Amino acid sequence: MNLQVSLPNLSTDLSAQLETSDPVVVVGGGPIGVRMAQELSRRGQHVVMFNAERWRPYNRVKLTPLLAGEAQVGAVYLSDHFPRPGRVDRYDGVSVVEIDREAREVLTSTGRVTRYSKLVLALGSRAFIPSIPGSDLADVFAFRDFNDAEALVARSVTARKVAVIGGGLLGLEAARGMAKRGAAVTVIEHENRLMPRQLDDGASDVLKSRIEALGTCVETRARVARILGESRVEGLELGDGRVLEADTVIICTGVRANIQIAQAAGLKHGRGVHVDARMCSSDPDILAVGECAEHDGLVYGLVGPGFEQVMVAADTIAGPPDGVDGAASLYTGSVPVTKLKVLGAEVFSMGDFESAEQQPGVTSRVWRDPENGLYRRLIIRRGRLVAALGVGDWPEATRLQQAVGDRAPITLFARWSFSRSGRLWAANDDAVVAWPGGAIVCNCTGVTKGAISDAITLGAASLDEVRQATSANTVCGSCKPLVQELLGQTDVKPTPALWWKSLVWLSGITGVLALATVLLPRVPMADTFTIGDVWFKLWFDGVWKQWSGYTLLGITIGAAVLGLRRRISVLKRLGGYDSWRLVHLWIGIVAGIVLFAHTGFRLGSGLNFWLMACFSASLIFGALAGLATGGEHKLLERGVGTAKTPPRSIPHWVHVLALWPLPVLLMIHILSVYSY
Repeated sequence: MNLQVSLPNLSTDLSAQLETSDPVVVVGGGPIGVRMAQELSRRGQHVVMFNAERWRPYNRVKLTPLLAGEAQVGAVYLSDHFPRPGRVDRYDGVSVVEIDREAREVLTSTGRVTRYSKLVLALGSRAFIPSIPGSDLADVFAFRDFNDAEALVARSVTARKVAVIGGGLLGLEAARGMAKRGAAVTVIEHENRLMPRQLDDGASDVLKSRIEALGTCVETRARVARILGESRVEGLELGDGRVLEADTVIICTGVRANIQIAQAAGLKHGRGVHVDARMCSSDPDILAVGECAEHDGLVYGLVGPGFEQVMVAADTIAGPPDGVDGAASLYTGSVPVTKLKVLGAEVFSMGDFESAEQQPGVTSRVWRDPENGLYRRLIIRRGRLVAALGVGDWPEATRLQQAVGDRAPITLFARWSFSRSGRLWAANDDAVVAWPGGAIVCNCTGVTKGAISDAITLGAASLDEVRQATSANTVCGSCKPLVQELLGQTDVKPTPALWWKSLVWLSGITGVLALATVLLPRVPMADTFTIGDVWFKLWFDGVWKQWSGYTLLGITIGAAVLGLRRRISVLKRLGGYDSWRLVHLWIGIVAGIVLFAHTGFRLGSGLNFWLMACFSASLIFGALAGLATGGEHKLLERGVGTAKTPPRSIPHWVHVLALWPLPVLLMIHILSVYSY
């Protein structure tokens, strides 16, 4: 048993309250259970979480990259961070075996009895293994949890011919993982198409062709009669009598909700635990979320709906989080979304297209590009988008997800455009949702649009959740509008930069000093030498000129070092981006003053002129970039600039370009002075 405790700094009163009141018990340590504990802790609750698996809580979606050798074990684990002001006690390797509803207690596999104020069941699901003769042989595996992935990684060393029974999401994920390990893989699906719950016949045909082009065999409309072998797998016999060679079999024929303890406790259930709009079961003190919950006759087998249910359950137990007005939310159902890469082919499916097709007033639009293996289809009901699916790259996928969720209206022109070009909306370079997956959104941390989209698909619904999942928008904050656009928060009012007024004032001072250097006439000098003349000493005395010159050189080097702040760990520990930005501006102000002391507004000639031009341009455009950054929220409100091209973009890059020639020009200037 492994105990993990999250106890942030609490006030004495709150700490005493958490210790004396019965905790909320969360049963299940998967992504849904962890998110449940996080949300309750954020609302100040004491949570006890029981994780039945021997592993730390992990992201099941990452098991396929782990199996394929594309990710290390550490990348699979979920964050151990639980937000303030609550407390979370997590027990790994401990399962709940009995619920006493009258006493409001749970009994664990270790014999511990824990009282609860509310009980949340996040039990998940288990792999369904059909009664196929030979399914109990060695070298027959499932692919559902970390134990399965561990066993398959070990088996992949000697596996040569792998048969995957099931052509749904799990089956294709398992096939991808084993194919990446070098095995010859055959996928067997008894339906007439791959991913029958997510794709139609046309999309499935395109996906099948792309998979087969990569060397994986696909058998549809095929039933497995038995698995051959005495003690180990030797092959498969299909329903039509054919025999396929195989030394390893992976069964991925669906999942079943883990509701055994709920059944034993007498809770109403069907395929899952029955819940109402507040996620409460037939016992108001017991809630269910995720794959074990059945709402309005539906059990969602996806992470996204589970995260939506978590937010409702947290509101039911503890009310909305601080700063959020209004009553607790109600759950009205979810739109199923599948967006993943299957054996090199991107697959997108949103909405229940099978049931939508049976409704009146439904039309469909299809676009194909056979040469590039692309397929896209829209399902429109009474002028509104209700489902979309496709195979291959679809730049509009993130925007489509929002549109299907909103039941967005689709004009006749948009439908015609889609039938002709495969695009529902006109290409818009300014829209981040239209960027390719590999495009960098957060330049500070290198996070791509694809990584942020994946985090949103897995349930990240706010800027803070995206930051926690990807590290995007955790440094300078300039990519915030882009992340908000991916979140569908296009109507969010732009927020000002930290200390924006100081930023504007300092930038203005820097700009005035730089413009003075360029525009004001040079300071006049006396025709004859006068003892004690300060200006003469500044601009003609060798010692003073060296002091001002080397001071300017030091300032330049300091600015260059500051530009590498993200790569210098010491500077990163000494302050955040916003404070160093102000330091950068102070450097600009001091540089303008020292530049005057060194030149007296004399621009010089030849290479000296170009040196002064670069200095002046870098100061002027740096000041303009600072002014645009400080006032960016005001400019964006007035339609000046966009999320992709904010108002500071042009002056920022001119500022950077003006700095590039400085090292060479400074070196020539110093050498020429000493040579003379």
